[in-house]
Amino acid sequence: MPINPYSLTTIPGFMDKKKLAVIHIVKRELSLSDDEYRNILERVTGVRSAKDLTDDQFHKLMRYFVRTRHYKATNGGITIRQKYYLRQLQEKLQWDDAHFRNYIHKYFHNRNINTYTKHNASNLIVALKSVLKSHDT
Repeated sequence: MPINPYSLTTIPGFMDKKKLAVIHIVKRELSLSDDEYRNILERVTGVRSAKDLTDDQFHKLMRYFVRTRHYKATNGGITIRQKYYLRQLQEKLQWDDAHFRNYIHKYFHNRNINTYTKHNASNLIVALKSVLKSHDT
């Protein structure tokens, strides 16, 4: 029986490379040591390596990170929750990174999501939800 390549993210040991990258970006932004990171990973998901995560475990870990007080933006900047939600919208729209950056540059005049204010990020989320809604109809 052949393996469906779209189901690989639900099989331990086949975590999507983009999701692994997101996990490691969060680890770096939180300034977690390797031991701290692996302890959180094990406590939240039951595994010590992100490569062994299933898709559900990945989302559970991301929900944990966005709820921690350490991951709130300061000075009105974009929050990790907003970044994560924007990434989900981008995936639902099936846009690659270049298309996404071009869209936000065209309509929001800034390609770098990390420099967005919390308010601008909220406006971008509303706009992307509207685009998604128009794609679904």
